[in-house]
Amino acid sequence: MSVTSRYKDAWEGFWREAPHEPGAVFWDAEPALTVGLHLSLLEPYMTEPALPVVDLGCGNGTQTLFLADRFPRVAGVDLAAAAIEHAEHHDPAGRIRFQQLDASDEPAVRRLHAELGDAQVYMRGVLHQCEPADRQPVAEAVARLVGERGRAFVVEPSEAAREVLMGLVQGPDGPPPKMRPVFAHGIAPLGMRDAEAAGHFRAAGLAVLASGELPLMTTEYGRDGTRIELPSKWLVVGRSE
Repeated sequence: MSVTSRYKDAWEGFWREAPHEPGAVFWDAEPALTVGLHLSLLEPYMTEPALPVVDLGCGNGTQTLFLADRFPRVAGVDLAAAAIEHAEHHDPAGRIRFQQLDASDEPAVRRLHAELGDAQVYMRGVLHQCEPADRQPVAEAVARLVGERGRAFVVEPSEAAREVLMGLVQGPDGPPPKMRPVFAHGIAPLGMRDAEAAGHFRAAGLAVLASGELPLMTTEYGRDGTRIELPSKWLVVGRSE
């Protein structure tokens, strides 16, 4: 996410052209392989499971819909209005509150917290896509949304994931089909060191309550037919107990 118009336009263009079909986007893996696994790591640290849940950087809402099956009040926010249109398309019953929001926009984040109160936050693969100057404001947005009672689960591709992706890009066939739109729209991935995320959240006043490593599933397959997995680092963050 970013306040820069170039970055926002890149995401708007990507989502305007993205198919609506499930799994058509590189990172749009099935919830059972993504948020379902992540919830099992977050839930032991939730002190108030009934709090609202915010999917920060919700994209087309695949993971948000899974969350809505398990929590009574769920919101999905994304920088791109086109992503929100996709998400609303997948939620015809209107169970989820989706809205366009730039997480580096402090007043907008304050308004969302005022409406929801303290919340649990789920954020997958957002920080490494941010412009470097916007990473700390996004971490502060998470701190604002969790408040005193919530917890956040944050997962990012690790530095080792860059080697995996570069190997795919430089292969004889070039980037896999689902990666090509990402590069075509100028969305540059994986520019963050492994320790950076924890540092941003600590600077925002949150403690790292748990951390670990886990493969991050994609919807793309290699030439040998195996699913492409990216090494990732995850954190559970919240106020110190």
